[in-house]
Amino acid sequence: MEYEQVIKGRRSARGYKQESVPKEVLEEVIFLATQAPSSMNTQPWHFHVVTGEALDKIREENTKRNIEGVPPSREIRSPLGYEGVHRERQIEVAIQLFKEMGIERDDKEARINQVLKNYDFFSAPAGLFCFIDRAMGPPQWSDLGMFLQTFMLLATESGIDTCAQEAWSLKQDSVKEFLKIKD
Repeated sequence: MEYEQVIKGRRSARGYKQESVPKEVLEEVIFLATQAPSSMNTQPWHFHVVTGEALDKIREENTKRNIEGVPPSREIRSPLGYEGVHRERQIEVAIQLFKEMGIERDDKEARINQVLKNYDFFSAPAGLFCFIDRAMGPPQWSDLGMFLQTFMLLATESGIDTCAQEAWSLKQDSVKEFLKIKD
C-alpha cells in the first residue's frame, strides 16, 4: 500500500467482523508503532491487548455503568463542550453517521443504542488499551498520541480497521478491574 492510500484509507470503524486478528500481525504492528517519536525517547506508553472473555467482561461492565449513569471521571480532562467550528464539525459528523446508519433524528432510542456501542467497542474482536504513568504529565500525552496515530496507520496498512476511544479513569474503570492494572 502506498503511504497516501494508507492516510486516505484510515477511518474510525463503527462495526467489525467477528474474525480474530492474527496475533503475529498485532505484535508486528505494535512493535513498529513503538518506534514512534517520543520526548527524549522516554516511550511512556504501556499497553494491553485484550480479546475473548476479558474483553467481553469489559464491554459488559462499561455498558452497564453507562446505562446506570455512572459519571465518567477522566484522567485527562476534556472541555465540557465544543464551541464554534469544532462543535459544527461534531454535529455534521453525527448527522452523517446517523444518516448512513438509517437512524432518524427523532429516533432517540436508536440514537442512544448507537451511542452505547461505543462502550461495547463496536464489537471489535480485539482491544488495545494504552496508558501512561500519571507522573509523566501532559507532554507525554502527546507522545502517546504519536504512538496511537502510528499504530492506527500501520493497522490500516495491515488491513485492520481501528476506532480510538477515550476510556474512563482507572479509579473506577472496568479495564483496571479485569486486567489487574495498578493505579
